[in-house]
Amino acid sequence: MEYKNKKDIGSLVQAMIAYDQGDPGRVQHFMKVYAFAKAIGEQEGLPERTQQILEAAAVVHDIGIRLSEEKYHASSGRYQELEGPPEAKKLLEGLGYDAEFIRRVCFLVGHHHTYHQIDGPDYQILVEADFLVNIYEEQMTPKQIETICDTCFATKTGKSFLECMFLHDATKKQ
Repeated sequence: MEYKNKKDIGSLVQAMIAYDQGDPGRVQHFMKVYAFAKAIGEQEGLPERTQQILEAAAVVHDIGIRLSEEKYHASSGRYQELEGPPEAKKLLEGLGYDAEFIRRVCFLVGHHHTYHQIDGPDYQILVEADFLVNIYEEQMTPKQIETICDTCFATKTGKSFLECMFLHDATKKQ
């Protein structure tokens, strides 16, 4: 089965930057989520295909925001999960990704704000990478961060990143 390889992530990034043109904040967000997802996936030793799916999903994970704002005048997670998969599918098909790859990326886009019944390491890592960025962007409190760490983080690498970035003072005191 043929699918895009790692070097083709640049084409996907370029397509998403064009999709989000005029909104550098969204571009900055997905690029940070992509970087964390890539690093966590590599450190956790994901198989190549799973790593590629994770990276693509990280790039397009918030593709549903624009439509959510247009249709519902809101960008909540549930609207993103509803509107994102069809948009991601169109974008990925246009770039020549195979159907199985697209199906999994769209599943991840459609569930990246759902934190129960996580069914694979790509899903887990996408959630963690998005939280690592959202915690900073939303300036969450230490209490909120500890709760997120306890309830939503499962990978050794993701927990390490979270603790080093946000909880380093709390872990020193224990």
